[in-house]
Amino acid sequence: MSKTKFNVAVVGATGAVGEQIIKLLEERDFPVDKLKLLSSARSAGTVLTFKGQEIAVEEAGPDSFEEIDIALFSAGGDVSKALAPHAVRHGAVCIDNTNAFRMDPTAPLVVPEVNENKISEHQGIIANPNCSTTQMVAALKPLYDRYGISRIIVSTYQAVSGAGASAIDEMLRQSKEVLAGNEVTPDILPVGSLPVKHQIAFNAIPQIDKFQDNGYTLEEMKMVRETKKIFGDESIDVTATCVRIPVVYGHSESVYVELKNDYDLEEVKALLANAPGVKLVDDPAAQAYPLATEAAGRKEVFVGRLRRDLGHERGLNMWIVSDNLIKGAAWNAVQIAEIVAARA
Repeated sequence: MSKTKFNVAVVGATGAVGEQIIKLLEERDFPVDKLKLLSSARSAGTVLTFKGQEIAVEEAGPDSFEEIDIALFSAGGDVSKALAPHAVRHGAVCIDNTNAFRMDPTAPLVVPEVNENKISEHQGIIANPNCSTTQMVAALKPLYDRYGISRIIVSTYQAVSGAGASAIDEMLRQSKEVLAGNEVTPDILPVGSLPVKHQIAFNAIPQIDKFQDNGYTLEEMKMVRETKKIFGDESIDVTATCVRIPVVYGHSESVYVELKNDYDLEEVKALLANAPGVKLVDDPAAQAYPLATEAAGRKEVFVGRLRRDLGHERGLNMWIVSDNLIKGAAWNAVQIAEIVAARA
């Protein structure tokens, strides 16, 4: 039976991504019948507003999903692992922003501009990729379709908002302390298995998430594995170096891609200019290129600095920027929800 309105739950409603999801549901006029806002016990009781209506946030639990049609999760991997199966049991389609199900073979890993067709394969859970992966594959999709891709080397310059509100507060606090000539005591970054912390103000930290046995961080390995799964192509060689920089919103990426077939640079620009969800900003003469400050708050993935590689005839270099909380998380999830709703 087709539906025209849906009962929607947002898990992690008081977090940075959850707040953006609620904002986008309202902005997009998503066909919500009833909106349930869920969080940890600590945040339960907080009152948020949706379309002029005040809604009290409830503590999330296994029985929070009765009569829920679509559940959007952004409360951490442990919460998703614990509660998403219960939401599915109640009949909800779960769209999960965490790392909990991304490599689960039963959960499609979806960026709508790249592999919307995979949504129909879900068994109750649809995974949202890592924010840094999402913007990269959205920009590379038209090139993959036209020329094929054999290799990707990516270096990321990631905003502190990707580590949460406490990381933003720490960066701003440290910046004031440094400018005042005071000693800085880092508490938050990098997030990892060791108690060692580093200053983020006026610095770059070449670690995001925990180091793995192969010397790469978990963030870097997410980009490797997720890119292959999203494209459905294990033959692509992917390597990543992920760096945290003192920017509040917007991840930037330097991407080298080796194409399987030769390309015309002007055709590449045309493909990107016409790609869904992508905005080409590439006018060196006017010093026009993607900037995190201009991508903040926007849904698009911005691409520029396109140039042929000097050492490989099929190599292409580019600069990709997008708001990590919008396209990298909330907007991608809402896009998926819109497709699920349209097909219901």
